[in-house]
Amino acid sequence: MDPISLFMIAVLGLLIYFMIRNSRKQRKTQEELAEKLRPGAQVMTSFGLFAEVVEIDEDKNIAVLKVAKGVNVQVHRQTLTKVVEEEEIDGASTEVATDKKS
Repeated sequence: MDPISLFMIAVLGLLIYFMIRNSRKQRKTQEELAEKLRPGAQVMTSFGLFAEVVEIDEDKNIAVLKVAKGVNVQVHRQTLTKVVEEEEIDGASTEVATDKKS
């Protein structure tokens, strides 16, 4: 075999290796998130909403989140991107944007 063919095979092998490695890392992250998702857990959604998990329906792939007292929302489970600790929530900004007209 000529050196160019060997080089191409080596590059292909590296690409496959990194794809498999990345896939395993993502699967591990998803499994860790699934273990932490329990009723009462504080979560952040992919659109930046902080809420408490009330219920998870694995058959329908839906999570019910408590946003405020008496206010529950249903979201797709894939929107739950992070289980947050209380310290992270306390540090979040609670500023409200106001419309300034001068």
